[in-house]
Amino acid sequence: MKPEVEAKRAMALTLGFDVAAAFFAMLIAIFIRWSATEGAPPDAWVAALFASGAFAVAASISFFLMRVHRQVWRHSGWPDASRIIQAVALTALVFLPLLFVWNRLVGFPRSSLALALLIWVTIIFLGRMVALSRSTRRPFQIFRGIRADAPPAILVANAHEAADVLRDLQATSGGAPVRILGLIEADGAEPGRAIRGVPVFGGLNELGKMLDLLGVRYNASPWVAVAGTVRERETMNAVLETATQHGSEVMALGADREGLHLQRVRPADLLARPVRKLDTAPLKALLEGKRIFVTGAGGTIGSQLVKQCADLGAAHLTLFDASEFNLYEIDLTLRELHPTLDISAQIGDVRDKNRLRQAVLSAQPDIMIHAAALKHVPLMELNSCEAILTNVGGTINAADIAIECGLERFVFISTDKAVDPDNVMGATKRLAELALAYRVKGTHLAVSMVRFGNVLGSSGSVVPLFERQIAAGGPLTLTDDQVSRYFMTVEEAASLVLQGAAHNGSPGEASLYVLDMGDPIRIRTLAESMIRMKGMVPYQDIKIKTTGLRPGEKLHEELTYANERLIETGIGGLNKVAPRSRKQEPVGFSARIEKLLSVAGDRQQDEALVLLGQLVPAYTPPVSDADVMRAS
Repeated sequence: MKPEVEAKRAMALTLGFDVAAAFFAMLIAIFIRWSATEGAPPDAWVAALFASGAFAVAASISFFLMRVHRQVWRHSGWPDASRIIQAVALTALVFLPLLFVWNRLVGFPRSSLALALLIWVTIIFLGRMVALSRSTRRPFQIFRGIRADAPPAILVANAHEAADVLRDLQATSGGAPVRILGLIEADGAEPGRAIRGVPVFGGLNELGKMLDLLGVRYNASPWVAVAGTVRERETMNAVLETATQHGSEVMALGADREGLHLQRVRPADLLARPVRKLDTAPLKALLEGKRIFVTGAGGTIGSQLVKQCADLGAAHLTLFDASEFNLYEIDLTLRELHPTLDISAQIGDVRDKNRLRQAVLSAQPDIMIHAAALKHVPLMELNSCEAILTNVGGTINAADIAIECGLERFVFISTDKAVDPDNVMGATKRLAELALAYRVKGTHLAVSMVRFGNVLGSSGSVVPLFERQIAAGGPLTLTDDQVSRYFMTVEEAASLVLQGAAHNGSPGEASLYVLDMGDPIRIRTLAESMIRMKGMVPYQDIKIKTTGLRPGEKLHEELTYANERLIETGIGGLNKVAPRSRKQEPVGFSARIEKLLSVAGDRQQDEALVLLGQLVPAYTPPVSDADVMRAS
């Protein structure tokens, strides 16, 4: 049976029960009234049947107008009980004029109306309580308070987590944020059971049917509320696809100190794995009471790093950034979050070694976190010299000054694009990794280099681009249908960066770490899911088109070279990278870097790219027009 037909049949049965109950309640009340007095008058049966029929007609009109027939008995709560009482009162107001028009109430025992209403209400509530007892084992649930503005929703959760979620919902002060109509168990289920009074509809394959059925009953498709570990990519994609096909909004149930609350589904819910909860004790031991200097503090990663440093008890934070607006934003945010924290905001460029030295000498930090970089791949292909000067020259400046000023630790943010780089951005980051590894030997500085992939929502990433394109009505643009990327939330990435800093405390050693990014995500799949997150259907409401790979872009990224092996650190999500054979610094390496920076400073792009390719053998610079002319 189709859900629409099944829903209409259930509504007809509901209305039929209530109207039949009204008819018999009036009939019983009239004969009770006559039996208590002088007895039934002549033609009593005719009068009683007509009065009962009129009462039933009034009931059908009132209950239909008040939409009582749309109520689902096993989901009943106090708002439904209140609506029933209002409909019963309306029935009395409709019934009296009907009977008055017929015979001006002649021969009708007036007190039987009150008795009929009492009998009728009793039958109505008993019927619903029996249904509640059978489905939820909570017959008195109909008298429990529910927030009037709480939208009806289907909860999607794993069986072992559903009870905890429902308990927290039922204990929420001020009423739960949603009215849970039933449960879809993502890990498979047997319908007919109930968990904490909420009926189990079945598994994920039943979600579409229940949305259709309840949509007809409630005259609007209920929300889908997801909670717990089902907020993972595979399940979320299935839920989003089903919900958008049925016009339902998907919300996530999150928790804070005040209880459960609804929040929008985020791109983070589309990751290939749940976000890790890491032990903060090593980070507090590293950062508490320390003076921290962060370059690129206003960027996506830099701003998250300074927030976490502040939360973990840093004594002083120096925010160093070349962007006035970004620096203003993070400075303002941090002062609002931590009004008593000692903060210094310094405008400067890591290319300017004198300015950077001045800021470090003034701040006297214990730890430097170097997050400043130029990272947009296509832009860096067009502005290669700038990428070299910032990503290589700026990193060397920062490390040299950290050594010169006696800092304890240095943290460098690298990228997965540094592995077998096809672009300038990746090649400059790889060269910075090599330069740091050679430069730190024999010094007192402990260097941690952390390599990871794309950060969800970071400036220049695909997520904010897709959000803008969806808001504009599409289309969403992909560079290639097969392209995939690693993704991680900014909070998790920053936390793991700091975990790497805490793990490496060996002076004179530059340790390279790789974050476990889970499985790569196809960008087309991400685009489709983000469209569904907005309640729209891919290719129908929003189109998706491919534009071709841009200069320097790969189809897929890697996190390690073939000659690198991973060593477990004991920290979930963080692995240490070790080369299979130790290499000494190549002869003339430092001199060639100086020449590279000099050529880049003169904006001789072609020559700079040739030198970059010599220093990073895995990178092959593009063939320039001049090279083509010389070859011909």
